[in-house]
Amino acid sequence: MILTMHAHAPLAILILLFSLPVVAQDMETLFQKGMSAAGQAMNTADAGQRDALLDNAADAFRSILVRRPDLARPRLELARVLFLQGKDSLAKEHFERVLAGDPPPPVVANINGFLGEIRARRRWSAYFGFALAPDSNIGAGSDERFINIYGLPFRRDQEELTSSGLGLRVWAGGEYQHPLGERLRLRLGGNVSRTEYKGSRFDRMTVSAHAGPRWLLSPRTELSVLAVASHRWNAKDPEHLDLGLRVEAGHQLTRRTTLNLEASRLARRHNSDAMLNGPIIGISLGVDHVLTPTLRAEAGIGWSRERPERATARSTSRRMHVGLTALLPHGFTVSGNIGLGRVDWEGDWFPYIADGQSREDKRRSLRLSVHHRAFTVSGFSPQLSLTGEERTSNAQLHDYRRFAGELSFVRPF
Repeated sequence: MILTMHAHAPLAILILLFSLPVVAQDMETLFQKGMSAAGQAMNTADAGQRDALLDNAADAFRSILVRRPDLARPRLELARVLFLQGKDSLAKEHFERVLAGDPPPPVVANINGFLGEIRARRRWSAYFGFALAPDSNIGAGSDERFINIYGLPFRRDQEELTSSGLGLRVWAGGEYQHPLGERLRLRLGGNVSRTEYKGSRFDRMTVSAHAGPRWLLSPRTELSVLAVASHRWNAKDPEHLDLGLRVEAGHQLTRRTTLNLEASRLARRHNSDAMLNGPIIGISLGVDHVLTPTLRAEAGIGWSRERPERATARSTSRRMHVGLTALLPHGFTVSGNIGLGRVDWEGDWFPYIADGQSREDKRRSLRLSVHHRAFTVSGFSPQLSLTGEERTSNAQLHDYRRFAGELSFVRPF
């Protein structure tokens, strides 16, 4: 079906030969090797041989892009090979980067055909990853040693102070989309994550699931309405269960810009403290923009409100972030993300605030990441990330600073 729908793909290749920049002479052999392998793959009936040829073609095009990520022709051919392999998420990313280079209209039309097919045929998606995560402040606790109550200082217990350590994080998830009609899918998915440190006091685990319809409203717009459930464990004990609805919407504003909207309403039930039970509502808006074939930007804003029975646990949060990812020569990809947030709490916060006012927190974070596109370990791509986070508060014992690193290995399936 793929080859039938895109029988005009060779025409796009001919157009590209005359309209896009020619690769550097020292890479021409790799390019021709990739084109030859891809062409043979399209003309063979043996599934095993076809897969091997497509792998060879992808490796050749990747080798070129490691050194010259700005070249459009190898990126387009890599995207096409990934599409034939069924690696739709990766193919989509490369197609979008080619579009950011303003290719000729016939090439744009051909790419849009591939993107439409990707959007319509999406079925299985899955991922697995793990990370070594050193953290200077595992529990995001304050390092203040004294709290003042009625003007008198009281020393905090040692176990209440900040703790550092090396953690192990593991996460996995997947989703299946079952077709119910030409423009309707049923989404079924879930994920699990677990973080462990020496001892069990800071161990965390979350298991979640979702199910619901996905409508392809137009070639550029989609909408999902999902029933969601999430269960969280703190150390070895169940902490809370969230049940509710989440609405997800996506709209391709231009060929470079995509908007994403998410809104949810959850009912939280705590296992040990019923006063923390209550509704949680939230909404967020994100934008993803491909600036150039080698530069991608994203940003988002969000708002949420928790209304448990206990007054001092009620809060309203506002947050925003901006991020940038750059594909550099010699195979390196670097990214940075800046986050800002504010949380306003209700109720009387004495003794943390001497006059019993409500608590106000401000949060700032910076995350930097780097990985090498040509380096994999048994199919896993390693990435090194560094994060700095700071929270300031008008309430005693609620300020903190945190510095964390992470060496992660992620593999999509």
